[in-house]
Amino acid sequence: MPSVIWPVGLLNAQLKNGNKKMVYLFIGQDIPSKDIALTRIKKEFLPPKLEDFNLDSLYADSLSLKDLQERLSVIPVKSSRRLVVIKNADELKKPLEDFVIEWASSGNKNVILVLDIDQENKKSRLINSVYRQAKIIRFKEDAPINTFDLGRQIESRRTGMALKTLNQLIREGERPERILGGLRYSLEIKGGNLAGLQRRIKLLLNCDIEIKTGRLKPAFALEKLVISLCALS
Repeated sequence: MPSVIWPVGLLNAQLKNGNKKMVYLFIGQDIPSKDIALTRIKKEFLPPKLEDFNLDSLYADSLSLKDLQERLSVIPVKSSRRLVVIKNADELKKPLEDFVIEWASSGNKNVILVLDIDQENKKSRLINSVYRQAKIIRFKEDAPINTFDLGRQIESRRTGMALKTLNQLIREGERPERILGGLRYSLEIKGGNLAGLQRRIKLLLNCDIEIKTGRLKPAFALEKLVISLCALS
């Protein structure tokens, strides 16, 4: 099927029409549109003041089977539903994939599961197995990456993916100062405790000095920065 980018109105309609589904399958790389879709689902099913108690956002590459089973069995807090989001669900290890497939076929009226996948793989056992049980929402694939993508990967401690994104940005001609500026903006938006923010800003400033003084080549300095930020996040 062709990839599409959903206008907000049409996206809301798609979600509304699928509100009996317990499994959503997000396919595509358009993060802003995915965020809109997820916000719409949260507004539809979760009480605003209790969202933190009824929402789990998990990352497939760092998820254990025990953690997944626990998250999918937790009882909602003063709500009829909970929401569990698995990012990069196509990276689930086989035991977890098996569990998700079995869970999706049996269903759970208390939990809405969102499987977030960047790119569709026709041979994916997970996609093929949950296709009929899931509400499929497609987003634009191969969206251009930017420093905000890099910031999100750093925030989730996905060092390998962050380095891959950084190298792609450099290959595509993104200037080091723009990368540093984008990362600083992402950190300031994220906020957090003052001491943690100060440590991150100091790393950014040190990287900027290393590049401007020629102490390190820009690519090496930025790789060092990304690894250090991931370790702090």
